Formats: sequence, C-alpha cells, structure tokens
Amino acid sequence: MTWALPTAVHTFCSQLDASPRQREVIEMYAKAVHELSMDLAGKLAQSMGSIRTDLFEGWPCQFRINKYNFTPETVGSTGVQIHTDSGFLTILQDDENVGGLEVMDKSGTFVVVDPEPGTLLVNLGDVATVWSNGRLCNVKHRVQCKEATIRVSIASFMLGPRAEAAVEALAELVDSEHPRLYTSFSYEYYRKLRQSTKLHAGEALELVRVQPSH
Repeated sequence: MTWALPTAVHTFCSQLDASPRQREVIEMYAKAVHELSMDLAGKLAQSMGSIRTDLFEGWPCQFRINKYNFTPETVGSTGVQIHTDSGFLTILQDDENVGGLEVMDKSGTFVVVDPEPGTLLVNLGDVATVWSNGRLCNVKHRVQCKEATIRVSIASFMLGPRAEAAVEALAELVDSEHPRLYTSFSYEYYRKLRQSTKLHAGEALELVRVQPSH
C-alpha cells in the first residue's frame, strides 16, 4: 500500500474488509508514520548541511504487514534472508511479543534486536547510502525463527524520488575532497537491478558506483 495517498489507504482497508474502527486506526497510523518519516528525513538532510525543505516532497512510500507462521520444524531457521532495504528509510513496528530480528554490526556480527513494547525501529537503506554520498550506512538485517508461533511486524518504507527523478548524492556532500561515489539513477531502475541480479544485501550498489578515471 502507498500509505502517503489517502486513496491507497482506503483501498487497503477495503481489501481487508476492515470495520469502521479498524479503518480509523489504520488511517491514523498511516498518517502519523508518514509524517514521522518525512520529519526524520528532513532532520537527516539538515544534519548534512541542507537548508532545503522540499527535498523529499512526493517521494513514494509503502506500507507492509509481515506475518510469519513459524512452526516447530522452522525453529532455528531464517524467516527472512539477509538483506538491506532498497529505499531511503524504513520505520518498523516489530512484534512486541516475538523476537527474531537481527542486524549486522560493522564487524559483520549479527546483533539480536529484542522487541521493546512502545518503540519503533528505524533502518536506513541503499538509497540513503547513495543520497549521502556514502556517509550513511545501509543496514543488513534478517529475521530468525526463535519459537513456533505467529510473528507480525509492520514496515513503512520511504523509497526514493518519484518516477524518473534521479537518486543522487546531495549536492552539499560532493566536492573535490569528496567526489561523487555513485552514478545517478531512478529508484525503479535500481529496484529492478536488485531483482534481476538477486543482489539483495547492498551488493547492487557496486553496480552503480562511479568508476575511477585513469
């Protein structure tokens, strides 16, 4: 669901056959998380030295509910393989009762992220790495099956510029000492590149890296 668009939220609720109260809650949640993602992105831009307030205007966003049916046979296995998110920023409301999320630290070791009631988790994706000219790190993560039960999480993705607009480094972050690390591309191009190459853990960024001149 593209949760920045009211029509998409209404369609999503209709597909779920949501009751009036459920529809109200979903609409309130979608609006609040969209505002939060825009606020976080704006603060990141300010921290990078940008004074523009329209940088992320119109960027498409998506909303997904993940449901895992873990069985005794799947305990100890991987529910979601190691990956990075392709977009800019992800806000995750994890299952408050069932753990399993793990993120990779700089040493390559996976760190368990235990569920914490009342909190949200923020991930940065591949687009954030390109946009920041390598200053922001995309986060490798996975979900492990810890127990035989149902696990539910809600992920809200802020993807990248709309249509054919370019994903590229912020101008303030490119100079003679910090040359552009990645070529410009559309988010749709990069999404298809990840799918076609099956490189889902950030490796596809190497395919859009600027080649050094000789």
